[in-house]
Amino acid sequence: MKKLSHLDDRGEVKMVDVGCKAETRRTARAEGKVLASKKVMEAVKKNGLPKGNLFTTAKIAGIQGGKMASALVPLCHPLPLDNIKIDISTEGDSQFIVRAEASCTGRTGVEMEALTAAAIACLTIYDMCKAIDKGMTITDIQLVEKTGGKSGHYKRK
Repeated sequence: MKKLSHLDDRGEVKMVDVGCKAETRRTARAEGKVLASKKVMEAVKKNGLPKGNLFTTAKIAGIQGGKMASALVPLCHPLPLDNIKIDISTEGDSQFIVRAEASCTGRTGVEMEALTAAAIACLTIYDMCKAIDKGMTITDIQLVEKTGGKSGHYKRK
C-alpha cells in the first residue's frame, strides 16, 4: 500500500516538504454540479435573482476560493497561481455544471486549488438561489484531470 504523504513514520500529521522538488508546469481541472428546481433555473434564465447576476458572482467566488485553498485546507501549500478559470453552464432544466481549472509553475500540484474553486463556485450558486429554493443539491465535486509533477498525468475515466 502506498504511504500517505501527510503522515510521518509514527503516523503523526506533517506538512510535506516540497523544497527539494523540481518546479514544473502544473495544471488541474475539477468540476461540480448543482441540482436545482425548474423554478430556480427559470429565475436564472430571466436574470431574476434577488442577489444579482449568478454567473459573474459565482465565477468571481470560485476564483477567490481557489486562491484561498491553502487558508481553507490544512497542510495545503500556498501556491503562486498563474491562472484560475471558471466555466459555468446549465444542463437540461435542472442542473448547473461548474468547471474549474488552475495552473502554476511550482513544486506541488494545484488539485486542491481547482477543487476548492469548483466547490466555492457551487456554494455561491446555492447561496444566490436559496431564496427561491433551499432544496438544491451540490454533488459530484471531483478532480477531472491533472498534469505535471512526479506522479505525472492523471485523467478521470
